[in-house]
Amino acid sequence: MKKIIQIARLELSLLFYSPIAWLLIMVLFVQMVLTFGVMVGQLQHLQHFGLELDFLTNRFYTATNVGAGGIYALILKSLYLYTPLITMGIISRETNSGSIKLLYSSPVKLSEIIFGKFVSMLAFNLVIIGVMGLFFIFGVLFIENFDYPHPLVAMFTCFLLLSAYAAIGIFMSSLTTYQVVAAISTFMILGSLNYIGSFGQRIDFVRDLTHSLAIGSRTNLMINGLMNSRDVIYYLVISGMFLAFTITRLDFARQTRPFLRQLSRYGLIVIVGLAVAYLSSRQPLIAYYDATDTKVNTIVKATQKILKDMGDEPVEVTEYINVMDYTYSNADPGLRILDIARWEAYLRFKSNIKLKWVYYYDSIPAPQFYAANPGKSLKTLFKERVKALELDTNDFLEPELIRKQVNLSGENGRLVMQVKYKNKTTFLRTFDDSDFWPGEPETAAALKRLIVIPPKLVFATDGYQRSVDKVGDRDYKMFFNIKTARASLINQGFDVDSIAIENHEIPSGIAALIIGDPKVAYSPAALTKIKKYVADGGNLLIVGEPGKQSVVNPLLDSLGVKMLDGTLVQRSRDYSYNLVTPRLTKEALSMYSGLNNPYQKKEIISMPGVAALSFDPQSAFKTQAILTTDAKYSWIKKGSFVLDSAALVFEAKNGDQQGAFPGALMLTRKMTHKEQRIVVAGDADFFSNKELGRSNLQTANGTLAIAIFTWFSNNEFPVDMSRPPSKDNKLKLNKAGVKTVKIVYYGLIPGAIVLLGMVLLIRRKRK
Repeated sequence: MKKIIQIARLELSLLFYSPIAWLLIMVLFVQMVLTFGVMVGQLQHLQHFGLELDFLTNRFYTATNVGAGGIYALILKSLYLYTPLITMGIISRETNSGSIKLLYSSPVKLSEIIFGKFVSMLAFNLVIIGVMGLFFIFGVLFIENFDYPHPLVAMFTCFLLLSAYAAIGIFMSSLTTYQVVAAISTFMILGSLNYIGSFGQRIDFVRDLTHSLAIGSRTNLMINGLMNSRDVIYYLVISGMFLAFTITRLDFARQTRPFLRQLSRYGLIVIVGLAVAYLSSRQPLIAYYDATDTKVNTIVKATQKILKDMGDEPVEVTEYINVMDYTYSNADPGLRILDIARWEAYLRFKSNIKLKWVYYYDSIPAPQFYAANPGKSLKTLFKERVKALELDTNDFLEPELIRKQVNLSGENGRLVMQVKYKNKTTFLRTFDDSDFWPGEPETAAALKRLIVIPPKLVFATDGYQRSVDKVGDRDYKMFFNIKTARASLINQGFDVDSIAIENHEIPSGIAALIIGDPKVAYSPAALTKIKKYVADGGNLLIVGEPGKQSVVNPLLDSLGVKMLDGTLVQRSRDYSYNLVTPRLTKEALSMYSGLNNPYQKKEIISMPGVAALSFDPQSAFKTQAILTTDAKYSWIKKGSFVLDSAALVFEAKNGDQQGAFPGALMLTRKMTHKEQRIVVAGDADFFSNKELGRSNLQTANGTLAIAIFTWFSNNEFPVDMSRPPSKDNKLKLNKAGVKTVKIVYYGLIPGAIVLLGMVLLIRRKRK
């Protein structure tokens, strides 16, 4: 070990008495400070004007999807440019000058020579990390609640990558006596290893090989704060392999050996290295550490519990990809590595999730596509499609075969995943938004559906009610039943159905029966069924509209609730008087924890046309208001009125009533084995397609709708995705502080680096 340290010290003295090392350090610092300075100014400016910031540690250092990116994430992509000029002469100058022969004859082992030179490179890499640490100091000083473990892991990642580059550079330097050739060769090798991952991605064997060689892509998880043993060991293996290659190369240069013996020794190094890397990449053997304060790289506790409850039984996820549909481009075999990476967060907690991909062709519901290709059969269109995409037709199942394998008739030919656990299956869909792939909420919901009975919401269709299958302004499909919308309840774990109560019995065991704005009175037979359903403890949502009191009140009699005559109106400068905006009550918070934020922020619920409600405190139900109007601006307007003429006024002589009135109530009752839950609202529009898409008011309608149906499902669905909020949300700098920081980082620090380099170089010249 003493000899290794002596060689390392000698190499370091040669290195830092050279202008190249100082030049590279300066270039690195300048490259980082240019991005850093702009980022500091921008974020301070945004904060100054009141914009709420969050996750500042990530924004500054490691972000890969925010703006230009964090400074550590950006510099990581160009680190390979700094190694070749440092390593180019580390062996080649010895062979070129002949001093290598003295080393061969000295009482120093080849391994000690190589390890000594490698240790010197590790020391230089630590200097590079030290330069990066100058920016870390900024975070410690000026970011409130700085999440320091995250950037520390990012710097460790950079160190591992630099060390692997150094080992490769040392090996390339051993292959030639010319330093320039060694530098160019190292540039080429490192460049190739950084970009090789994009080659041959449509061929399984080639894809796995190039991915294992893509040295830069292995940093993705760790730069985001998720350290894992697989990638750490991978970089250690790469470093070890190339150091072993170098020792072998110099050993064979010293004494001639048969070619097969040389080949077998190199082969042994490769086999041992690949074996270690392969074993360390087996999912059950991978250890993880999420360095982020809020554990953003780790699935939430609720999802972890779902996977734990599944036990040791495997989960099979089969992706069905129709080449005829536009969604095919998201699951092309060339993107398979990214597809697998999306599941790693779940594989971390359940390693026996098996992923499969099935490619097929079938018709799609796109009349314009067929209109543009008149008279062509599906098979002809398929052949033209795969030819244009340069694909092999043998890789795709025919329509008849795929229909025998799985029923995809309701998925419109788009990319969908079927999740199978034991003997149960469910679909996990993709969506028409910028993210496309299902996120954790949708994935967790699909997995949970396989281990519990999914809650079913049943809509009554009697009396010309609002429809769950229509996209009209006043209907409900957007929130409940659009398969391509991730927030739709059908993708959050719920089943949605409809029933004509007049002709059918109300199913037992459902999460809730929904009566949405009936326009004609129920028959005595239907009323009897509804009252029996309530008496048996069924959950119920009844929403009505002003003017329909005679239709709705018979449904409410047994609940001790009444929809009052008249219409609630609200004085407003900008909006129609019938647009009432009640706020959440404190009692509503018991329904769903997600209501805390809109309650504290006093967010409103938009209700265009609402009737006030009253209730009997002596009824069998515990009844509480969840929405109330503002007594200062709202009143009950009796009789008919016109909104597009003069502004409405309060008229007590006509029976108008001023005050704060409940717009929605929640009712609960303890039953033998459950708590019965009922919601009554005097407006049927607050979760309609139009109101959930309203853009001229900031409302909490969607949150309230989620709260109601989460409450009905006993908080089973949607799966709780709550995480702790970020703490590093404030930059402790004003404009003057930004100027001072820029002076330090643009002037003082680079000046100090230049001065230190000049002093060392002048001292060497004098010696």
